[in-house]
Amino acid sequence: MSESQETLFEFPCAFPLKVFGHAQPGFAQAIAEVVQRHAPEFDAATIEMRSSSGAKYLSLTCTFRADSKEQLDALYRELTSHPMVKMAL
Repeated sequence: MSESQETLFEFPCAFPLKVFGHAQPGFAQAIAEVVQRHAPEFDAATIEMRSSSGAKYLSLTCTFRADSKEQLDALYRELTSHPMVKMAL
């Protein structure tokens, strides 16, 4: 199966990644560092943040240039194993 058949994305593309976790000091910085390891050109200043209604959780949207399915898979593996992350979409 070719890469184009394995994914619905055409690479490179702008990829909006959503990451959810408890609202805590350093959460956004920690996630920005993970994303930058996989997408070095990612600008942490572009992270969009939204608090849950009770302010217990924080949702981050990190939009970056995705170059391959392998890059996305590696990024998701690292994020979902991160202790501060509850979910990544």
